[in-house]
Amino acid sequence: MRRSIRAYSGGMSRDFSGIGHALAAPVRSTFLNLLMDGSTRPASELAASAGVSASTASEHLAVLLDAGLVSCLPRGRQRFYALADAGVASALEQLGHLCPPSPVVGYRQSVAARDLAHARFCYDHLAGRLGIALSTALTGNGWIDPELTALTPVGIRQLTERGIDVDALGRTRRPLVRPCPDWTERRPHLGGAVGAAIARRLTEQQWIVRRPGGRGVDVTSAGSAALGSVWNIGIPTHS
Repeated sequence: MRRSIRAYSGGMSRDFSGIGHALAAPVRSTFLNLLMDGSTRPASELAASAGVSASTASEHLAVLLDAGLVSCLPRGRQRFYALADAGVASALEQLGHLCPPSPVVGYRQSVAARDLAHARFCYDHLAGRLGIALSTALTGNGWIDPELTALTPVGIRQLTERGIDVDALGRTRRPLVRPCPDWTERRPHLGGAVGAAIARRLTEQQWIVRRPGGRGVDVTSAGSAALGSVWNIGIPTHS
């Protein structure tokens, strides 16, 4: 037993302590939750949302930067922050399965929590019950395999007809499709370049709209009809 432990502690092991330290503060958790929608936000907005001073926010953001969880883009006198990449968003969504939900204080927070469970952005693709409904429709139609790991020839043709340039997406370094764990639904939703492109297309057509200031998504009245007729998505009931 000792021999196997020593072997595991060699060069192939991972040191999780740095990431653990970066996540071990409620303020930094607030920042990451806000950036999980793929947005880029100024440090001042992040500080206000967490209820901390600008100097305190700067210290916390420096920790997240050092850990490689966020990126920083200076614009004039302001600094704007975003998640480092889609891989970080996916890892945080996966960790959501292990984390207890933040305490809900008051009616407004309760409503916000239900809204996020219904429909939200996970970085740049759809999550929650709406994201699962999309994945279910695409696999049920035979456009994507049941494991959400590959497009079918039918799927390539159907997505192209709906304004998704699959050929162009295939020339990027990002996987076309991949399963992304959904921490509220406890099953994967569609991630990857195709998941992002579909979310972008639905937003451009104003079939879905982002709620101001957060990750939440609303389906418009036009979208309710179009998602069923064009994408064969059964719109989940908003409980």
